[in-house]
Amino acid sequence: MKDSAFLVSGRNTIIHKLRKVDLLLVNSRQDPVLMVFHNGIEEFSGKIPKNKLEAKRMDVAVVDIASPENFSDYRSLLFVQTLNNKEYKIDYSRKGSPHFITIHQESTL
Repeated sequence: MKDSAFLVSGRNTIIHKLRKVDLLLVNSRQDPVLMVFHNGIEEFSGKIPKNKLEAKRMDVAVVDIASPENFSDYRSLLFVQTLNNKEYKIDYSRKGSPHFITIHQESTL
């Protein structure tokens, strides 16, 4: 079984698993593409890889939120847990505002 760079948990949570592979989150054509690093999230302005080989060369995994392997439909609210034990809330209804990406929970170990 191939090891994936992320897990889908619950109805709207993505858990980042591999430090050396970043995640590109694609929700829809009109929403911004997000890059998930091991310690945070930011909007991605580069070129989205066309196939898995191109993504592997960039050390990223493209996560299409609406694909049948993930959530099967558009999500206006998404939670992403990064490797530094922070959970981010992504509210696509607030894109372009400071409340688009916020820290939802921070675990203290």
